Amino acid sequence: MPASRLILALLALATCARAELALDVPVIELKARPEDEEVETTFKFRNKGDKTVKILGLESACSCLSAELDKAEYKPGEEGTGRASFKVSTFVGRHEKFVTTSTDDPRQPEWQINFMLEVPAVVDIKPKTLQWFIGDEPKAKSCLVQFTGDEPTKIVKITATRENVTYDWKEIKEGREYLITMTPKNTQDVTMGALKIETTSSIAKYKHQLAFFSISRKPETAAQAPAVTLEKK
Repeated sequence: MPASRLILALLALATCARAELALDVPVIELKARPEDEEVETTFKFRNKGDKTVKILGLESACSCLSAELDKAEYKPGEEGTGRASFKVSTFVGRHEKFVTTSTDDPRQPEWQINFMLEVPAVVDIKPKTLQWFIGDEPKAKSCLVQFTGDEPTKIVKITATRENVTYDWKEIKEGREYLITMTPKNTQDVTMGALKIETTSSIAKYKHQLAFFSISRKPETAAQAPAVTLEKK
């Protein structure tokens, strides 16, 4: 191909009309309160290209997140509005999720809309699971329960799902910190269970918490490779 024709072809390719859907921000932030079961938001975006784009569908990477756009087609330079809803459930901390938008533009067949959900913690249990191995001495182990919400919270009752353990708790900081101590009666059998912790939290989903315990077999150590000896010649 002559150089002049090649240059013209490249220019034509560079000036080819295309759509380009883009958000006004890198990621859409959603901030929930501890008591929220669901949080909703609206967001803006724009077709920054010079071609009308048609929306073919939206698919969320998580069942906890749903989204919709205000219409199916956007002209060049046109602004659109989207709405998103996030089911908070038991999420705590920061969680990144996204929705994939399918379009009729071969150069942008998929457009990813990124979301960041932040849910403040109300209760923290460390460690979440107390563990023993079969044959261990049945020594007491403890976990710390911290209530970090705006209102002080008390533990009013604890029950175990297994009879092979004894437990008690004491208040370290009034309405804020509790130490739960648990001791297995023996470590002869594989056991998995939980402590059901009842609290005075005014938020329904935080009234009951779980701390776990287990007695399991010790993991087998990797077999040592046989020593290699060199024969003398």
